[in-house]
Amino acid sequence: MQNEYFHISNKSGIAHLQLNRPDRLNTMGMSFFSGLRDSVLALDDAGDTRALVISSTGKHFSAGMALDVFASTTDLFDSSSPRARLSFQRALRNLMDCLDTLDQVRFPVICAIQGGCIGGGLDLAVACDIRICTTDAFFALQETELGMTADLGVLQRLPKIIPAGVARQMAYTSERLSAERALAVGLVNAVLPDAEALLADAMELARIIASKSPLAVAGCKTAINFARDHSTSESLRHMALLQSSIFDTQDLAEAISAWHGKRQGRFDALSPLTTRQTANPRDRELL
Repeated sequence: MQNEYFHISNKSGIAHLQLNRPDRLNTMGMSFFSGLRDSVLALDDAGDTRALVISSTGKHFSAGMALDVFASTTDLFDSSSPRARLSFQRALRNLMDCLDTLDQVRFPVICAIQGGCIGGGLDLAVACDIRICTTDAFFALQETELGMTADLGVLQRLPKIIPAGVARQMAYTSERLSAERALAVGLVNAVLPDAEALLADAMELARIIASKSPLAVAGCKTAINFARDHSTSESLRHMALLQSSIFDTQDLAEAISAWHGKRQGRFDALSPLTTRQTANPRDRELL
């Protein structure tokens, strides 16, 4: 699968979505978002993807939304009347939902970041489960430089990943966060020397995840996401319901047998989904 913004490959349960507009700093047009949503939902619908790696080509991961999108905001995001503002709200929520797909699919998403991760690029990165980067990477919310507030989820997700004060400073000032600082505050899990080492590390991490029971991994993602958005008491009740629904004695037996036999476990893929690829990702949550 490919379009003008990225291409996707899928091998042995590991999918790889690579941004492929290096000459344009991997900037995102409006059709990027629907393309991302539909492609990632298609992977989830099939059921055989166990991990997704998102990377890029060229010097920078992504410079965010393409400037020509902002140049046409009068048409896309009209706020001249109450009816127009209602349409604006719906259009913006649809863009949010496209990135939210990464949070809602059953498999983990690993984001491998090189160079600049700016604006909408950071919205994309923080919607992923895990982030790693190169030593030359930097992260910036530059929306205040454009006279606007970041609006695709980064202000909601970032303070739950890094200290709130650091997130606020990034948002208010548009200052860059270096790779070293990103590692120190927990935005990324590792810093690699270059793009080649970065992708190799991301793929190895995806391989390790793919070797586990996909049902157990999906359960982990569901539980962690729910706990992030709810109280401990609510999350414990949810965990009891979740575990009673997905506990699989066959996977447990296979994992123990593989451990004793010093071999890789053999686990069935997740069942395909019957939902349409364009369904609202909020309707696709597990339990």
